Amino acid sequence: MAKSAQEYNYDFRILKAVMHVNELQKEILSSKIINYFEGDLSGKTIAIWGLAFKPNTDDIREAPALTIISRLLNKGAHIKVYDPEAMENVKGIFNSRITYCDNEYDCIENAEALAVITEWNEFRAPDFDKMKSIMKAPVIFDGRNIYDVNSTRNKGFYYDSIGR
Repeated sequence: MAKSAQEYNYDFRILKAVMHVNELQKEILSSKIINYFEGDLSGKTIAIWGLAFKPNTDDIREAPALTIISRLLNKGAHIKVYDPEAMENVKGIFNSRITYCDNEYDCIENAEALAVITEWNEFRAPDFDKMKSIMKAPVIFDGRNIYDVNSTRNKGFYYDSIGR
């Protein structure tokens, strides 16, 4: 729609507003992570589950993960990622600046925090005990609200989600 509006020189203000809000949404999760670490991510390892724009695809166009990874890298974080489909596409953007993992548990090993960005089914019911034992700190930032707040916190995790 935005492209068509531009082609016809139409000022589609409501669409522009929606697109602006969507861009701001991409920064919310990274801001939560940055604030949790008081702005200093130097030497911190942040694990990311999900790179694709949506589950069951390798499409990374407009994917929030790209903005989040860039912001965290700029703050000095070491980034480890896992996505069942989209890692090859992301390698073309970040190359060796981030670590690509074979599965979700390799990704969180020794991580100070996990950010869940794409709601793949395999991320919906992880082994929280295993996660807690292999992470450096039991910290989860859930960008898709796939976990129950109270249940996750009762398992001993610091848990922050979007809008709740």
